[in-house]
Amino acid sequence: MVDLYPPTHPYHHGFLDTGDGNRIYYEQLGSPTGKPVLYVHGGPGAGTPKRPTRAWDPDRYRVIRFDQRNCGLSTPHASDPAADMGLNTTQHLIDDMERLREHLGVDRWLLNGASWGSTLLLAYAQQYPERVSEIIIQAVTMTRPSETHWLYRGAGRFKPEAWDRFRDGVPADERDGDLLAAYARLMEHPDRAVRERAANDWLAWEDAVVSDEPNGIPGMYSARETDERIAFVRICAHFFSNGAWLAEDQLLRDAHRLAGIPGVLVHGRHDMGSPVESAWALAKAWPDARLHIFEDSGHVGSEAMVHTVREAIEEFKNR
Repeated sequence: MVDLYPPTHPYHHGFLDTGDGNRIYYEQLGSPTGKPVLYVHGGPGAGTPKRPTRAWDPDRYRVIRFDQRNCGLSTPHASDPAADMGLNTTQHLIDDMERLREHLGVDRWLLNGASWGSTLLLAYAQQYPERVSEIIIQAVTMTRPSETHWLYRGAGRFKPEAWDRFRDGVPADERDGDLLAAYARLMEHPDRAVRERAANDWLAWEDAVVSDEPNGIPGMYSARETDERIAFVRICAHFFSNGAWLAEDQLLRDAHRLAGIPGVLVHGRHDMGSPVESAWALAKAWPDARLHIFEDSGHVGSEAMVHTVREAIEEFKNR
């Protein structure tokens, strides 16, 4: 087993002004002269974990973490109805990542992320492949419309009671239509109580999807402070109701742009929210990627999955 390193706290933090009224929070951990790593969080809208890192050798890695637009410590926060979601798209986030790279004087960096974070880092890497040294992904997701349709409708075949409650969270005349768009409209409602109720209904469904996984964590998505719940769901509904502004197979079609970038993909066989087919398809389209499928894991992960990620981290620090 790869040993964990002592807890590593940020040695520097700040805000990046995007020039359009948004300020992106970022922090750096480890060695200022180490190999640069960018951690790309999930959600979208989950924010970066505000805890020390222990997986990355603090003498060899320079770990950079940031809160994507409108979540975490970035401002304006999506819990504020005045925050303009029109300034938060996949391309905006890609531009923020590239702006942050330039701001911090990084030439190339290793990209690491999970779930939505894998979608965003893949989109960035395909646009700026010359700026990426390696990629490590847990819980591969490409946020194809077919994937979001599965997560918010198809998976209801396995959880009909919970899915009915999710569907019933929108007005009756919208329940047979586009549920994601209906939730996006609710999250723009001027009444905070309406937004809060919609956020709770959405997160109850997210919790239900992972609840029966190996290592499932009760209340995994809903265990957030109220403003964080509202921001998370508002951003998710905004992105997913717009197909994340990505064509159905865009990240597969453009996977050839990742040629020469070593990748490690880890995915749980029992991932109900992100079926393993997506990871399999990406690995076939990206010859430089190694896919590891874990029989003891779902979206939440497992010790075996964590061990493989840490092995990849150790391997790449010497590359």
